[in-house]
Amino acid sequence: MTRTQLAGGVFLTYLPAKKFKTSLLSAQFVVPLRWETASANALLGAILRRGTVSCPDMGALSQRLDKLYGARIDTTIRKKGESQCAGFVASLIDDCFAPGGERLLEPAAGLLGELICHPVTRDGLFLEEYFESEKTNLADAIRSILNDKRAYADSRLLQEMCTGEPYGVPRLGNEQITAALHPQLLFDAYQELISTSRLEIFYSGSAERPRVEDALRAALADLPRKGAAAPPELTPHIPPEEPRFITERLDVTQGKLGMGFACGSGDAAALLLGNTLFGGSSNSKLFLNVREKLSLCYYASSLFHRQKGLITVSSGIEFENYQRAYDEIMAQLEAVRTGRLEDWELEAARSTLLNAYASMGDSQGKLENFYLGQAATGRDESPEDLADQVRAVTPERIFAAMDTVKLDTVYFLQGKEAEA
Repeated sequence: MTRTQLAGGVFLTYLPAKKFKTSLLSAQFVVPLRWETASANALLGAILRRGTVSCPDMGALSQRLDKLYGARIDTTIRKKGESQCAGFVASLIDDCFAPGGERLLEPAAGLLGELICHPVTRDGLFLEEYFESEKTNLADAIRSILNDKRAYADSRLLQEMCTGEPYGVPRLGNEQITAALHPQLLFDAYQELISTSRLEIFYSGSAERPRVEDALRAALADLPRKGAAAPPELTPHIPPEEPRFITERLDVTQGKLGMGFACGSGDAAALLLGNTLFGGSSNSKLFLNVREKLSLCYYASSLFHRQKGLITVSSGIEFENYQRAYDEIMAQLEAVRTGRLEDWELEAARSTLLNAYASMGDSQGKLENFYLGQAATGRDESPEDLADQVRAVTPERIFAAMDTVKLDTVYFLQGKEAEA
């Protein structure tokens, strides 16, 4: 893996690989995550994907992709730390497998550059019909999160826990801000995005790096640049003096108990292992004890937010089991804190993480997603580096790190008719 600068604020992460039949080419604008801009950035990719000056509609774009033997270009909008990453990911036949030795990298990169630099417009704005259609789709996507009560509860926990912090902003923004978007505002946001935002490009395939760099420089020759910002500094999370308890009532038949914890240790590798022991795998204490043995939860897992130093627990419960589930989740955390573990548990947790890092090299998509997260948060460790850190963690470091994990916020989603 190498990372080079192609232009002002434009970086290429080159991931050489000859074992795949496809090449992956990704272009991602990395911007600070803010309520006031999140919805506009989420909407831009979908509108840009509707057409370019030379391919002004989806039909013409499809024909262009068909000539590249069924290549695909998909829009993406992701949240990495306190950055929002908006862009495109292209997948195409690797040149090693193209019929007659045809070169596909250059035309694919060229089309990607057109989508970014030369969108179809009318009277200096995006086409109104494209704008209205994609705005409706975005509003529908935001509303649909409510249909997935687990994802909704997880999002609401982070919003409550990180109120006033960028980390609490959802990747798609919200419905109210989306409704207020209009064509001029969105086109202004587009011009700001392509001229001032950092652009992270990722390539995985068999082409040599100089050729990839030349193809991208040609494709992005018309990209206006006014300088690009460095990754935003993470906003420190200030835990409340006492845990906060939030209850929300909706028309649901299964309760959702979310618990957020603030970590006071900077030993990320130890916290990662501690969280894997706690609820980060199918061998974890939450899964084996709270879910399987005691049957208190339909599901129970935890996630370590490395960039922010937080741990969140997600669980589905019967309304009447709230207190028992809460108490047992806290008891399992205490077991990890105090080292009440069997030997196999630690090795199973370590093996889970090492296998996850080792398997990244088997998927171009996983590699791109991993290195995007690293670039967006200003980190430079490889999966191998992180695996080495996990191997070096001792039980004592785990217990010391997990002893700093304190309850911050509890979010409970229950039914409208349930007893408080």
